[in-house]
Amino acid sequence: MKNLIYIAFLMITHIILAQQTPASPQTTSILITGATIHIGNGTVVENGAVGFNDGKITYVGSASAVDKNEFSQVIDAVGKHIYPGFIALNSTLGLVEIDAVRATDDEDEIGSLLPHIRSLIAYNAESKVVESMRPNGVLMGQVTPRGGSISGTSSVVQFDAWNWEDAAIKVDDAIHMNWPNSLKRGRPWRGEDPGLKPNEDYTKEIDGIIHFLMEAKAYLAGNQNPRNLPYEATKGLFDGTQKLFIHVDGKREITDAVNFAKKAGIEKIVVVGGDQADEVSGLLASNNIPVVVKRPHRLPSSDDENIKHTFMLASLLSKAGVLCSIDPSGSMERMNTRNLPFYAGSFAAYGMAKEQAVQLITENAAKIAGVDKLVGTIETGKDATLFISEGDALDMRTNIISKAYIQGRDISLETHQTELWKRYTEKYGKK
Repeated sequence: MKNLIYIAFLMITHIILAQQTPASPQTTSILITGATIHIGNGTVVENGAVGFNDGKITYVGSASAVDKNEFSQVIDAVGKHIYPGFIALNSTLGLVEIDAVRATDDEDEIGSLLPHIRSLIAYNAESKVVESMRPNGVLMGQVTPRGGSISGTSSVVQFDAWNWEDAAIKVDDAIHMNWPNSLKRGRPWRGEDPGLKPNEDYTKEIDGIIHFLMEAKAYLAGNQNPRNLPYEATKGLFDGTQKLFIHVDGKREITDAVNFAKKAGIEKIVVVGGDQADEVSGLLASNNIPVVVKRPHRLPSSDDENIKHTFMLASLLSKAGVLCSIDPSGSMERMNTRNLPFYAGSFAAYGMAKEQAVQLITENAAKIAGVDKLVGTIETGKDATLFISEGDALDMRTNIISKAYIQGRDISLETHQTELWKRYTEKYGKK
């Protein structure tokens, strides 16, 4: 009996230790002074200061021009850098904890046309994977479902919360659609050539999506009886309160997707992925369509593509006047999302100015997600969601974060990984 009690105690203790404890609300005014401030809009303030109270930024400017006596706590950050919290768009953080354990996987739902599926209510605020984002400055994300032709609805969250209600910054910000491919690979197991060939069902697949949205539009304009939840969920696309994020890569497909949106009467669209978006940059820029560019650390999508194209894409689009951010999805996407600032750093190495690369994951991401009035830049009146880095936050050698705040709360930077790092540093340091 004693052994059973002891085992139960250990299990309960392990569960308690595994849970994050969100920081308490800000109770005293704080001033960080002497640092280089990266505003997030391309501007840099040398020897600057940032003050905040009640979770909101109250001062941004020169360190020599601020009265330190107006603040309860003053942090000396001379030689350090202050950045806005980085934002990960099109992320499945908090939706899957362990890929091999089905019970922890909530990124996809059965069905194909699912605009009414809301990722927010499946978001796990106590995820250990989410917790590991914060030591690299990734403090917010757009939690996005996967699968089907219309995957569902995303929401924007901050990464220090007791539950999904506390985490939400913007609820149901966008609906996500996976555009069909005009080409497909053959299936060798069915005796087909494994190379690319035209997708004979391409037009049919597009017609199916158009038909669904036209029926939804008619439903919303007419008699809504019997009630249809998928149709109701599309209302924001037609009245402009929601964006449509279209996951699409090819030149032809992007053009077709833009024309489809115009035909359907959907004004606010965002291209996600956009491998060949630079080839139709004029179309995108003239229609004010942003692109959430795939992360650069991957192979080109075709054999004849420039091997560096994935690193140059954000620069090419930005120079053409297209608003860009970064899509962290792909292999091991949840764990690798912590590399978001280093993806931006890679884009900076291939044609982008450093502060323009910072914008990809700060102001630009906030604008695309529709939360730029709250976050994305260090400006008075906005949420005090920011961090202090020992050096350049886009360089993995110097992105060493000493302090991070979400809505003014002094959050913990400890994770399961930092605990292991300290444990084994001590172990091998003794030898």
